[in-house]
Amino acid sequence: MLSQYNPVDIERILRQETPPPLFPPASDRAAWEAVRAAIGETAVRDLIQRAEEAAQSPIPVLPATLYLEFKRNGQREGYQEPVRLRRDRHTALTLAECLEHQGRFLDPLMDVTWAICEESSWAYPAHETELADLDHPIVDLFASLTGSQLAEMDLLLGTELDPLVGKRIRQEIDRRLITPYLTRHDHWWLYNTADREVNNWTAVCNGNVAIAAIHLEPDPARLAELLARAARSMDDYLSTFDVDGGSTEGPGYWSFGFGNYVLFAQAIEQRSNGRLPFMDGDLIRKVARFPLQSMLSPGKWVNFSDADLEAKFPGSLLAYLAERLDMPELVTLYHEQEQRAVTARTNELPWSLRGLFWRAAATPNEPVRVIPHPHDWYSGMHWMIARYDPNDPDALVLAAKAGHNGEMHNQNDVGSFIVHVNGEPVVADLGRGRYTRFYFSETRYDHFVCQSFGHSCPVPNGQMQGPLSAPKRMAGNQVGVVTDEMRGRNFYADLLEHRAEDSLDLIKMELKHAYPPAADLDSLVRSIALHREEPNGWVELVDEVTFASGPGTLASVLTTFGDAELGDGAVLLKGETGALHVAYDEQVVQPRIEQVEDVDLSLGPRDVRRVVFEFLKPQTQGTIRLSLVPVHKSSGNSDA
Repeated sequence: MLSQYNPVDIERILRQETPPPLFPPASDRAAWEAVRAAIGETAVRDLIQRAEEAAQSPIPVLPATLYLEFKRNGQREGYQEPVRLRRDRHTALTLAECLEHQGRFLDPLMDVTWAICEESSWAYPAHETELADLDHPIVDLFASLTGSQLAEMDLLLGTELDPLVGKRIRQEIDRRLITPYLTRHDHWWLYNTADREVNNWTAVCNGNVAIAAIHLEPDPARLAELLARAARSMDDYLSTFDVDGGSTEGPGYWSFGFGNYVLFAQAIEQRSNGRLPFMDGDLIRKVARFPLQSMLSPGKWVNFSDADLEAKFPGSLLAYLAERLDMPELVTLYHEQEQRAVTARTNELPWSLRGLFWRAAATPNEPVRVIPHPHDWYSGMHWMIARYDPNDPDALVLAAKAGHNGEMHNQNDVGSFIVHVNGEPVVADLGRGRYTRFYFSETRYDHFVCQSFGHSCPVPNGQMQGPLSAPKRMAGNQVGVVTDEMRGRNFYADLLEHRAEDSLDLIKMELKHAYPPAADLDSLVRSIALHREEPNGWVELVDEVTFASGPGTLASVLTTFGDAELGDGAVLLKGETGALHVAYDEQVVQPRIEQVEDVDLSLGPRDVRRVVFEFLKPQTQGTIRLSLVPVHKSSGNSDA
């Protein structure tokens, strides 16, 4: 429990310990010449070229009308993109000046730093909605990230800029971040409450406010008070993880949330000379393994809820965790990403800076690959990932979940699953929709991607899973009244069985509580299994229903981005690289294919196909059984 650390003990440690700064200032030429040698002249030239382009580019303007676009039409990109460009240029100019140290980037850096200080709000309009109230600054993800960005630039180059720039940075960070953090309780992300639970925001906001304060706050007593509050809040963040280290937000938000927790913990450990060890403990080790255990195939991860299939992780995060926790498998993931030329969060100074200092050994020329477990199970959030042959990146993988519909970044997907083969999710989770004002509002479950209709979930009597509406989103990212009908935890699965054996991996759940009363369910039991039969395994889906008051209808649905072809007693699902032969009982169900066009996803609109296997006629009790068998890439024939 991090809350064991109280302000009195923290202040005593801060006064006793005087470690060197987290990173060497640019004036320490020996340190920065060593960085140049470590990263190589090609990387140095790339960074300097990026800074030269930034120095010649006008600073993007941020008028009030652009901020109001989110309120007026729900769109985020118009304001967020120029803000991103400002931070990207600020990062490039800072690092290039540290590497070159000739002074030619100082004036452009001062200009963009001053422009950031002049922004009326550092919070995104998606999190504030209204124009900035300067008497009530909002502490959101991007306000806190801006604070650490400016604080670390000041650490590196503050003495080489006009002294009033450093004074302005300190005033703005105190006014916008430190004072509101210490004196207000309207930060929804600070603690779990009756109406709202914390998520990745808690790690990002706490972590970056704390990092900025560690760099800039001169009063040890005030800094101790802030760190003690952050420690208590981070306990709530760590409680969002499954007892086995999983996160219902998925691997991408692990990268964002837990990644910023790691920055926070490392900064505190360094400032206290190791006397505040926030990276210790068995849970931290389990959480660090999450990207290794949620992998589907190289470059692809389980993407339930608002998660990305192709998650990305800062290389510096993987390198630091591998060394700090003695986890060489994370170095393998680091090298595997390097070979795929994957980069993450390079526009943010804290991550780009650590990318220069937290590095693994040189990536080998020969291919490297993470070899996951045959079976991974998260017993708290009820995720099962079963792999037929972990040594074969094209082998069959099944990911299935039970859980509830009050999870972080929730989509109504209790009982949903993914079938991944030949490097592709043929039965797919659609992932996250495009983030707009409407996506995070009371109309969230009007979006196809958030409904159970947008997942491979059963449909009893034509009913979707609940909740059917979400709390109203208010200014400042607060929420309105939360009724019982809106509480996603009221819509859940009961886990009945989980098995991991030599011949079978299985999850079995009761789903009746995930649906509203109109579904008329006495019982709806779903079993999903990966059978480890040669040559390539197969997946079995069984839905068993008993209706409460009379005959009803049931449909078992598969969602796919691929093509679907109806045949005699089978459906062929064909993706770009993978395919599945889906067999069913013609005496029980009739399949049909429904196309949903232009589903509004994060990477752009895509067509989705729902393959619906529905009872031939209403019945009081019944069972739908599907077998999903991989199809050979070469012959086009299944192994059935």
